[in-house]
Amino acid sequence: MEENEIISGLTDAVVTGKKDQAVELAQKALDQGIDPYIAVIDGLAKGMEIMSEKYEKKQAFMPHLLMASNAMYGGMDLLVPHIKAEGDGARKVLVIGSVEGDVHDIGKNLVKTMMSAVGFEAIDLGKDVPVEQFAEAAAEHKADVVSMSTLMTSTMDNMQRVMDSLQSKGIRNNLKVIIGGAPITSDFAEEIGADATKTDAMEAARWAQEAAATLAPERWA
Repeated sequence: MEENEIISGLTDAVVTGKKDQAVELAQKALDQGIDPYIAVIDGLAKGMEIMSEKYEKKQAFMPHLLMASNAMYGGMDLLVPHIKAEGDGARKVLVIGSVEGDVHDIGKNLVKTMMSAVGFEAIDLGKDVPVEQFAEAAAEHKADVVSMSTLMTSTMDNMQRVMDSLQSKGIRNNLKVIIGGAPITSDFAEEIGADATKTDAMEAARWAQEAAATLAPERWA
């Protein structure tokens, strides 16, 4: 198979929710020496982005999304270990979760996927995460980046509370903070003292990669 056939096949496998096909093509990509990063980003993740858009337009529903993400993770399990960490080779650590009161996790999962694809080790706290847990996990895992999301305006205040808890623990300057979700604006990010917000999971991952590279390695010592 040609490289572009394998890549578009990976996208289709995710869109149609066929895990076996995703795994088989991921293995083919490795056998043929296709860059695993390209296979993840242009293949699997692209499929998930298509499905997220369909979901937002009500052309696909939760069961389709679950099948799609299952297929995507099947392929990623094979590919991600072969992606070379850039820079000094040490994997960067991401703490990610949907803030307290929010039980949505599709956007969060997509960001986690993209972050993993660019070489982050993701500590996934899940959804409806108690405010204090972000700072506790960040300190425990010596995080480089904290990512919080919410889809509801009613839980945006909890992002402020997470920022306050990072401050009171004295670790705010040890890491970068990115927030996201439908109601989030760059003005709001600035207002609560977060470092960034991005509308797209891939952009978020690229930003995080660059932001983490600016942190001093010995800051957690």
